[in-house]
Amino acid sequence: MSARVAVIDTGICNLRSVTKALEAVGASPVVVRTPAEADECGACGLVLPGVGALRDCVFALRSSGLDATVRGWIEQDRPFLGVCLGMQALFSSSEEGGVTGLGVFPGRVVRFRLAPPLKVPHMGWNTVRFVRKGTALQDDLADDGESFYFVHSYHCVPDDRSLVLAECDYGPPFVAAIARGRLFATQFHPEKSQAKGLRIYRNFAASAEAPVMR
Repeated sequence: MSARVAVIDTGICNLRSVTKALEAVGASPVVVRTPAEADECGACGLVLPGVGALRDCVFALRSSGLDATVRGWIEQDRPFLGVCLGMQALFSSSEEGGVTGLGVFPGRVVRFRLAPPLKVPHMGWNTVRFVRKGTALQDDLADDGESFYFVHSYHCVPDDRSLVLAECDYGPPFVAAIARGRLFATQFHPEKSQAKGLRIYRNFAASAEAPVMR
């Protein structure tokens, strides 16, 4: 595999961890900071990672013009992977500071409201179960339970439940991953999730490199 994958640098993301994970699975990551770099790098896939505050992530995307790049990439059904804030940014709004997201999908990002002893943020390993089958992201992963690493205080509530690819329980179930066409996004951090997380990146890179079936 030698898929060339563009990774957006918002200035607040865990860039090194994501690029190292892509390199570890045989992909060729290229960091992009402007729409021109994204257009000209020859990538077959685009990754939007993120840690920290959603407001900062969305502000950075809008300031650089990469918000339009993300929307255009998704509208064209080109391979896209959002990670953590990179998933939350796709929705209409967030309770975190009243942020307006990119609005790719209708829905909200809401804070966990949990009874003790559960704590916020949700941090550490938890079991993810896939509620849909057969997407490229799931190759060699068990539908009924794989452990991934989470660090977040907010979670996505899509208006359209058909987006939901995977769920996780922390108190009530919450959305752990979404998928539509060649778009995937995860609330967990594959780059912090050891072998199973690398499988996520390997599957994404392989699907990005694969020809589109018409």
